[in-house]
Parts: sequence; C-alpha cells; structure tokens
Amino acid sequence: MSDINVNQVLAQMRAMSIEAGSKAQPADSGGDFAAMLKQSIDSVNQTQQTANNLAKSFEMGQSDVSLAEVMIASQKASVSFQAMLQVRNKLVDAYKDVMGMSI
Repeated sequence: MSDINVNQVLAQMRAMSIEAGSKAQPADSGGDFAAMLKQSIDSVNQTQQTANNLAKSFEMGQSDVSLAEVMIASQKASVSFQAMLQVRNKLVDAYKDVMGMSI
C-alpha cells in the first residue's frame, strides 16, 4: 500500500473548497432552472462513474490506483448523490405545497 501524504490531501480539499465557493452564481443570473438541474445531475452521474472506474481499476490490481483514492472517490459520489436526493425531496415538497394552494 502507498502512504498518504496528509498535507497533499489537505491542499486538495482546500482547493476543492475554494473552487466550490467560486462557482456560486447570483440568484438573478437569469439561468434556466432545467439546464442547471440537468447539469447538476450530470455532474453527480460523472462523479459516480469516476468512482466506479477507480474501484474497478483497483480490483483489477492496477498499481497506479490506491485504496485511498478509491475510498475518497466513493465518498464523494455518495455525498453528491445524497445532496441531490435532498434537493429532489425539497422540490417535491415545494411542488406539493404549490399544488395544495387554493386560488
């Protein structure tokens, strides 16, 4: 097994945090909601496919893939899916609230 460089992992986490913060768009950007939702779903799908590919590579015994990379990718995929699931649940609740309103 390869050793994990803690400082390198922390630097990657900080860089991802900064990148995620810089992607925030103002609410009045005029973007299409459906396009934004599709982009988010595609992003979650890509994260899951990457995690699956890394896991398969590790299972096949490729030396360039470490267990730590596989586990991190798997957790990223899990967290992104759970976040998408919660957004979906909130959208369904909002739809139910709107449908239940009287005119």
